[in-house]
Amino acid sequence: MSKMNVHVGGARDMGKRFLSAWNRAQAAERVDERHVTFLSLEEMLAALSPKRLEVLRHLHREGADSVKALALALNRDYKRVHEDVAILENAGLVVRENGRLGAPWDALTAEVSL
Repeated sequence: MSKMNVHVGGARDMGKRFLSAWNRAQAAERVDERHVTFLSLEEMLAALSPKRLEVLRHLHREGADSVKALALALNRDYKRVHEDVAILENAGLVVRENGRLGAPWDALTAEVSL
């Protein structure tokens, strides 16, 4: 199962994850993990709104050739879907391969540092 790890934290948390992955790679362990870090819970919740989760689910299941095709498939306004895709893509949660939109992970796991 392909998984995207979504975190709320800061540079220290990101540095710890990087160092851990580096050390495991140096020890010849296979390191295949993906992380996205938001600086606040509010940012994470805004990025992962119900409508944006709907976009991610659709892109995971079917992908889309364009934002226009995605908007039509979701029966939503193009401008809003374009905005949602831009935010998700900037966060690293949506990818483009050969112009096609996708969300290749099977799951998002969220972690909030206290």
